[in-house]
Amino acid sequence: MEIAEVVNAFKSEAVQVRVVDRLLDAISETEKTDMEGTEMFLRKGRKLRTDDDQTFGRKKPGATKILNQLLNTEYFNASHSISDIAEYCKEQYEADFKTSELSGILLKLAKENKLKRERSHDNNRFEYVKV
Repeated sequence: MEIAEVVNAFKSEAVQVRVVDRLLDAISETEKTDMEGTEMFLRKGRKLRTDDDQTFGRKKPGATKILNQLLNTEYFNASHSISDIAEYCKEQYEADFKTSELSGILLKLAKENKLKRERSHDNNRFEYVKV
């Protein structure tokens, strides 16, 4: 929510997109550094397991995969905010995504004309619907 306030403080959507892109780049660099540390940990012969893994070695689908699956359903026939989408993913796919994990992917889908990004008149937040 704090990030959304900062991004929405900019009037220009182009500036908002640049701010989000830079943020996502910074997050990617952090994840890359974390992955390198994980690889070093694994090379030392230790195994990693998180408490929320259902079965060791099987990954849950990521945000991109789930959003692309939702595009093939009727879900986006109606407008949904990022928080609505995150809640739906949690309920239907047991995937607990933060809205920041979904925003970049949704923006990309909007740029590819797979989704339309519109401001809600009720709360001035973006909502996504099929084109």
